[in-house]
Amino acid sequence: MAQGVTPFLMFDGVAREALALYTSVLPHSEIRRIERYGPGEAGAEGGVKRAVFTLAGQECVCIDSPVRHAFTFMPSVSLVVECDSESEFASVFQQLSAGGQVLMPPGDYGFSTRFAWFNDRFGVSWQLIVEWDLRKG
Repeated sequence: MAQGVTPFLMFDGVAREALALYTSVLPHSEIRRIERYGPGEAGAEGGVKRAVFTLAGQECVCIDSPVRHAFTFMPSVSLVVECDSESEFASVFQQLSAGGQVLMPPGDYGFSTRFAWFNDRFGVSWQLIVEWDLRKG
């Protein structure tokens, strides 16, 4: 494993929109490179063939899948954002959960006094936390 591990997100035609939202909400985030599908390629022309980006300093990769699946995003992995403050938590939650599905609303769940879990409008699963308190778990 010479290259390490990189989170990979697979979308169904909304990768550019998701990248724009994520990199605008989370600090130290940027789109580094986008390769697009061209005419006659497997994916929709202009769709994201491969994008390299950072989310809060973590390098990630994403695509718009050229293959149609029974799902639009595979939710078996969550992205965890450790917020520095209640205000940052509230802002990130408001922006990323809009139009999505809240699985665990913001609250005290024992392992943290401020935690939330939700799927955003693209189907990506997120967990937000202000501070872990593993002594309580």
